[in-house]
Amino acid sequence: MTLSSNNLRKWLFAGLVVPLLVASVAVACAEPITRLSGVPDLASLKQYYSVPNFAIGGKYDPGKPSAFELGGAGGVTLESLGQEPLRLSYIAVGTPKRDTHGKIINAVIISSYYSGDSAFMYSYWYDGQKGNAFAEGPVVGPGKLIDTDKYYVIFLDALGLWGTSKPSDGLGMKFPRYSILDCVQANYLLLKDHLGVAKVKLATGVSMGGVQSYVLAALHPDFVDAIMPIGGSTASDPVTRWLFTLMTAAMQSDPVWQKTSGDYYNLPKEQHPNKGMMFGWSILGETALSFDFRVKQPWEEVNKEVFYWEPKGGEGANLISKAGDFDVDDLIVRNQALDTYDINDQLGRIKAKALILHVKNDQWLRYVLAEETASKIKGAKLVGYEHPLAHYAVFRAPNVCKDAVVAFFEEIGMK
Repeated sequence: MTLSSNNLRKWLFAGLVVPLLVASVAVACAEPITRLSGVPDLASLKQYYSVPNFAIGGKYDPGKPSAFELGGAGGVTLESLGQEPLRLSYIAVGTPKRDTHGKIINAVIISSYYSGDSAFMYSYWYDGQKGNAFAEGPVVGPGKLIDTDKYYVIFLDALGLWGTSKPSDGLGMKFPRYSILDCVQANYLLLKDHLGVAKVKLATGVSMGGVQSYVLAALHPDFVDAIMPIGGSTASDPVTRWLFTLMTAAMQSDPVWQKTSGDYYNLPKEQHPNKGMMFGWSILGETALSFDFRVKQPWEEVNKEVFYWEPKGGEGANLISKAGDFDVDDLIVRNQALDTYDINDQLGRIKAKALILHVKNDQWLRYVLAEETASKIKGAKLVGYEHPLAHYAVFRAPNVCKDAVVAFFEEIGMK
C-alpha cells in the first residue's frame, strides 16, 4: 500500500470522523455526550454488561485475586457517586467451544487501544471491513489468521471511553481515577461471569490493548494460555509520561476548561473545551509518525495536523473531528490512568507463552523497553520491525510479521 498523504489521512483516523450522536440505548444514559461506538455503522454489533459494586481506583495485590475480585482495595463504586453500575461493552464473533461444564475454552480476546474501542479494532481487523486496507489486510474472520470458524473472538472496550462507563456520562473530573488494572479486571469479570469463558486461548491488542494483554497474564496467570502484545508496555516511562502530560496541559489550557475546572456538561457540545481537545491531539500527532516520513510530507499536509487557536484556511483541518468525537475530561482521566502504570515487578508471574511484536522506530513506546520486558517473561519471543508509520504501524503487525505469528500460533496449538 502506497503511503501517500491522502491514504494516510484516510486510514489513520478512519474511525475518527464527525457523525451525529447515536440514539441512546437501554444500557446508556439518554443523549450521551460522546458516542457509544467509535464506528457508528458498527454500533449494532456492540453488546453490554453491567458489574454492580465494582470498586474503581483501588490498590491491587496480584498475589491475592480474591481481594480484588470486584476491584482494588479502597476503590470507589459508581453507585456511591449516584451513578448506574459500571457498564462494559464488547463485540463477539466466531464459534465458541465449550467444556463439559458449558464453559468456553477457545476464546481469543482483542483489547482496545488508547483512543479506540471494539468497533475500531473490528473495523481494522475483521474481514471485509473498511479499515482492512490500513491493517494491510484482515486478521480475523473465517479462514483468516485468527479463524472465527475455530475460535470465539471477543473485541473488548476499555473502561473510560466509548461504550463503557466514562467521565462524559456526567461525572466529569469527579469520575474515579481508574487504572489500567481496573480496565483489565472489569473485563475479566465480563469474560468469566457474563460470557462464561473458562480460559483465554490468546490475548492480544495494539498499543494500550497490548498493555492490557500483559496485565491480564500477570493478574490471572492461569486464565490465559498465550499473549501477543503489539506495541504495548509494562510500565509508564518518562518519554510517554512527558508526552501525555503535555497533551493534558494543552487540553486544560482551553478557556472553557479553565473557567469551569472541567465541569462544562451543562453547556452544549459545541461550547465544550473543543479547542483544547484539538491542541492535545496535535501534540500527540507531532511524534506519532516517524520523523523521516514527516519531513517528506508537504507542509500543506502537515499543517492540517498543527493546532492554531485562530486557524485560517486549512490550518488544523484534520483536528476538527477530534472535537466532535472525544471529550476532554474522558481523555484527561485516561491520561491519569497511564501515569502510574507499572507491572514490571509482576512479570515473573506470567505463565502464558508470549510473542511480543513491536515497531523498532516507535517514538512513543520505545523498542528498548520491549527488549527489557521480553527478557523478564520466561520464554518470551520478541519480533521487531521498522515502518514509516512508527507507532501507528501496530495495526499492521500481524500481517507485517505474519511468518512469526503463524509460527507462534502453531506453537500454541492455534494452527
